[in-house]
Amino acid sequence: MEASEASHQIIADLLEARTGQHLTESRRWRVNSALAGIFRQHGISNVDQLVCLLADPVSGDLAQEVVEALLNNETYFFRDKPTFDQLPGEILPELASRRKDVRRLSIWSAGCSTGQEVYSLAMLFAEQAERWQGWTIDIIGTDVSHRAIATARSGLYSQFEVQRGLGVTQMLRHFDETPRGWLVRDDVRRMVRFAQGNLLTGQHPGRIPFDLVLCRNVLLYFDRQVRGTAFARLSGAVMPDGFLMLGAGETVVGQTDRFVPTSRRASFFEPVTPPLPAALQKIA
Repeated sequence: MEASEASHQIIADLLEARTGQHLTESRRWRVNSALAGIFRQHGISNVDQLVCLLADPVSGDLAQEVVEALLNNETYFFRDKPTFDQLPGEILPELASRRKDVRRLSIWSAGCSTGQEVYSLAMLFAEQAERWQGWTIDIIGTDVSHRAIATARSGLYSQFEVQRGLGVTQMLRHFDETPRGWLVRDDVRRMVRFAQGNLLTGQHPGRIPFDLVLCRNVLLYFDRQVRGTAFARLSGAVMPDGFLMLGAGETVVGQTDRFVPTSRRASFFEPVTPPLPAALQKIA
């Protein structure tokens, strides 16, 4: 194995150890371009030199910088709109009927990247404010990337970012234009919160399971074994009568026995779990 090939494998192993993401051969072509900023910052010219720096005990946060650079944070508002449209049309009304006694909905966006998905969810509720009056809506987004979560918390997006997925009316209704960019308005921000977290480790970020969990275009980067671990954790994070929403190109079929497809709803799945104890249902 040539030195550069060995170095690429070390980088791939680092990414998998920190995030669970499997850097397939088809994705390795982008390593050098993804790390170009780190090369410039540290005055190095190739991945072999980078690996030497990583081996230095005083390399500090360099390993995390590498991981952050390799993560794919591609996202935009109302991504996969035909799928997203099922939320206000079918899923949220059904959950509202099931939670009419407690008048509370909790939603988790796992792998939320820079926050557009979370804010898209909050916009759905803001645009039906009268329908949800008196309800408590709690939406949390988590991502393994510290950098992505910092952007999400800021709620500040460039002209290019805010135009991706949003019409002019939505932009003007939910954002304020500032000298630094477009800032999400407070009525939307009040419904959301963000935290850094790894889907594959630790507990899910809720006190009890969620009514709806979105984990879209995250499982694509896991190998089959890691994907099984992810499904196991997701199954413990969804209420027995709740929903899991995956990306347009993802499915549970042939991947896990912890979820089953919902009828006539693409990308939405239901958990296969025993019922919660009656005492826990009362506080859900």
